[in-house]
Amino acid sequence: MKIAIFLPNWIGDVVMATPAFRALREQYPMAEIIGVCRPYVADVVAGSPWFDRLAFLDRQGPFSRRWLGVAWRQRRERLDLSVLFPNSLRSGLVAWLAGSRKIVGFNRYGRGWTLTERLEPVRDERGRLKPAPIIADYNRLARAAGTSPPSNRMELFTTPGDETAADEADRALGIERSRETVCLNPGAAFGAAKHWPVESFAILAQELSDRRNSQVLVLCGPTERAMARHIAKLATRPNVVSIADMPLSIGLTKALVRRSSALVTTTTRTPGCSKRSRCTASLSSMSTPRS
Repeated sequence: MKIAIFLPNWIGDVVMATPAFRALREQYPMAEIIGVCRPYVADVVAGSPWFDRLAFLDRQGPFSRRWLGVAWRQRRERLDLSVLFPNSLRSGLVAWLAGSRKIVGFNRYGRGWTLTERLEPVRDERGRLKPAPIIADYNRLARAAGTSPPSNRMELFTTPGDETAADEADRALGIERSRETVCLNPGAAFGAAKHWPVESFAILAQELSDRRNSQVLVLCGPTERAMARHIAKLATRPNVVSIADMPLSIGLTKALVRRSSALVTTTTRTPGCSKRSRCTASLSSMSTPRS
């Protein structure tokens, strides 16, 4: 049996889809499962046992990664099942052109004709889309694909390379893992409107250092290096440091969070949530790769 799982297009949404991914793998342990995703979310699921391989779907990449090229390659796979986590018409077209025998997805954006199993979004009594947790919608997709009810426990994994990068970061920053380490994640997907003030993060870092003797590690993405440096500088504590000058990757961030005692993070409204709902992704467990 061959299954294609079309991953969400946003990092936070991929995290919230992990219970559904796990349920699909448990339901079909002998299937070959292909994850179809944007290249920039691949590291989120790196190290997991859910996918046998990944296929990249990229509008700006070579033809082999564009939707017609991906559909052509998947047609030769003779897919038994495609599960569409994005609501886009494009994902429905790729699965339909690939000739997948069963296509499960939400009936949105005029793509119902591409689906064999159409899920209707939750609506209120006036027919308007009703805000709902995106994790609940993802779990509905898994159930429509034949799984038992998934849990809400989100899960990520690290690779040996991620752990090596974290070892190097610990050494460079003087992190002692025998002591309590708290990670701060000050960035937000939609910019300053979603940020907690850097001064507040700096005060929190000072309090953690002074009251608990904690090490504080300020995380960041490539566009947030200056913010992370500023928080560490404002804190004026030798055990408050940032990764701003390290080679950054999603894998490194996963490994650092896994090793830490706690994570303090901002919240964002991720695309893919209903317009008036807010979604947060808190990780209940992060694991090293399974043997």
